[in-house]
Amino acid sequence: MSKISIVVPVYFNADTLMMLYNDMKEKILGVLGDYELVFVDDGSQDESWKIINEIYEMDREHVQCVKLSRNFGEHAALLAGLSVCTGDCAVTKQADLQEDSAIILEMYESWKKGNKVVLAVRASRDENAVKKFFANMYYAIVRKFIDKNMPVGGCDCYLIDRQVIQVLELLDEKNSSLTLQVLWAGFQTDKVYFHRKDREVGKSRWTLGKKIKLVIDSMMSFSYAPIRFVSGMGVFFFICAVLMAVEAVIEKFTTGTPILGWASLMCVVCLSSGAILLTLGVLGEYIWRTLDASRNRPPYIIDERKSGSYRQDEKKG
Repeated sequence: MSKISIVVPVYFNADTLMMLYNDMKEKILGVLGDYELVFVDDGSQDESWKIINEIYEMDREHVQCVKLSRNFGEHAALLAGLSVCTGDCAVTKQADLQEDSAIILEMYESWKKGNKVVLAVRASRDENAVKKFFANMYYAIVRKFIDKNMPVGGCDCYLIDRQVIQVLELLDEKNSSLTLQVLWAGFQTDKVYFHRKDREVGKSRWTLGKKIKLVIDSMMSFSYAPIRFVSGMGVFFFICAVLMAVEAVIEKFTTGTPILGWASLMCVVCLSSGAILLTLGVLGEYIWRTLDASRNRPPYIIDERKSGSYRQDEKKG
């Protein structure tokens, strides 16, 4: 009989964890058969770890608790959960109650039909217009410059086969997007669609800074577009400089106009300086990622882990 692992990254979710567990218990856990819940506390500073342990005491047979030594980010938290899960497949689940737990049943059935990757795609969402705009813009950028297979509505929740989990563990990448890694890996993929509800309980920790970092990480890790943009910008400025020089020389010898223009010269200098700094910034992003990878630091460190009768403190690379 197949086993499914449900991996839940936790970051300041003390107010929703018990509600999430009760919701899954009511809707899916009774019909999944052999299942496992893996809660990964990503350095929360609230009562999240306490609530996770309460859930563990309620269902020791099916619950794993993983506590990271500090906040490493959702990407690392999911990797940590996938590295310790024991299911034949694993599905990621957000702890904010915005995704209906019943969608996991549809994804599980799709996996049983032979699909090794099943994406839960947002068909619609209740969130405000600003959030929708930025989310749609991000996924449009991904489809245009990174991976055309990214669903239009985007996806945060996905089910992956054990074979895909092994591939992700081999990649061992930092400063990346796990969703894009799953798409990059390929394998037979299916989609199921759901309605994303607005968050009613708790406060989102998905800040603007984290959103910008996700965009940069996605572009740097999976696309040549930033480098090509820099190269194109260099060619553009070179052509503009040549044309302006030719125009100045022609005007000098045909009309005798003196070559003045301190203001225009300063505009060109400032614009060129800005372009150079932008170029250095893009190159710096790549160099930093190369340096970060060369250090070979682990993407996460497990401080404590509990699973059934097993309990172990360990560090994981």
